[in-house]
Amino acid sequence: MSEALLSQRQQVNCLACGYAWAVPLFDGKNQPLATLAWPTSKEASQDLAHYRLNFLRCLHCGHIYNQAFEYQHVPYVKNPNLMYNASNLWQQHLENICEHIKSRLPENATIIEIGSGSGGFLKKLASYLPQAQLIGFDPNQEAAEQSERVTLQPALFDPEIHLQKYRPDLILSRHVLEHLINPLVFIQELALYSTQYALNPYLFFEVPCVDRVIQHGRLEDLYYEHNSHFTHQSFTAMLKSLECEIQFIEQAYNEEVIYGLLQLKTMPYVKVHLTETCAFKQLAQQAQAQVPQQIKDLHLANKKIALWGGTGKGAAFIHHFGLTPEEYPLIVVDSDIQKADTFVPGTAYPIHYRDILKDSPVDIIIVPAQWRAQDIAIEIAQEGISMQGLLIEHQGHLIDFNLTEHPYRL
Repeated sequence: MSEALLSQRQQVNCLACGYAWAVPLFDGKNQPLATLAWPTSKEASQDLAHYRLNFLRCLHCGHIYNQAFEYQHVPYVKNPNLMYNASNLWQQHLENICEHIKSRLPENATIIEIGSGSGGFLKKLASYLPQAQLIGFDPNQEAAEQSERVTLQPALFDPEIHLQKYRPDLILSRHVLEHLINPLVFIQELALYSTQYALNPYLFFEVPCVDRVIQHGRLEDLYYEHNSHFTHQSFTAMLKSLECEIQFIEQAYNEEVIYGLLQLKTMPYVKVHLTETCAFKQLAQQAQAQVPQQIKDLHLANKKIALWGGTGKGAAFIHHFGLTPEEYPLIVVDSDIQKADTFVPGTAYPIHYRDILKDSPVDIIIVPAQWRAQDIAIEIAQEGISMQGLLIEHQGHLIDFNLTEHPYRL
């Protein structure tokens, strides 16, 4: 049976760990929304739109997710996701979480809750941290309320804006990750902008735990609004994928929920990559402006120019710099005789075998493949091909391979 199931594997990135392979778990066909439809009549209830339930399971971390989920079908702005919180055991569970959180935070902490609903948990947490400032974000318009230390905003949380504005000590999100299109992307974005703004906040997440769903075959837990279903393993794998220090990961409420607290670490390589990328983009813009002009200037100086390499990097060079035979009459040559009498892909430039330069010498040879330039220079010398200059593109403009400092000499 397992071999037959493995043969049905699908290549889909897991929403918790990013692993590429999953297998079908449950096909629920088409069903209406289970918690957010709110029909007010029998007719309205029977006419509800139906959406596909196609649950897969990650073979690496065991995460379960609905491959057919589309966030726009779920009316969070119109209808809040109500959860009954008044029962005794659940209240005790919430108090235990508050104690956990209180022990890690300064008394005057700034706390943000993503998906705060009507703010019940934030108000409870405020009683444990009487000097804290607490801000809740929820897309439901009816959630907006104000109190002395708890502010509820009817908006989606935007890490780029709100992390910089509030600089929180803690970001918490309870029973939200299972509703998202991609919870892994969501928590990575929190970590990304925390690094950008030099923050190391605590993150607290709580979700339903489906270990018993799998163990006992509970179909009732699988409905459209819950895109993701976390196992202990998948929840742990998701949190540990971040650069962080895990404070605790625990199951609670008779093992039906799982929650975890972590503290983000700075990711120095993010800023390195941003700096490098900005520099590359600047050089690319500089090259696209300067290289074509340098080639034009050479033509104006009556220099005859060949470009060595008709495919790969040679083709990319021609397209990146917008070269055409009409405006830039280059002779394209290649070391590979099999490419002769073909054309540079996507252009009107014919490709010639390199020996054409023996009978029709040029003044300048441009080599787009910098990493091969030393070999090509040797080949040019060995074949007795004459020229005045061998040019490569470097740091945004064309330079002479033999006369200028660069990293491509072997």
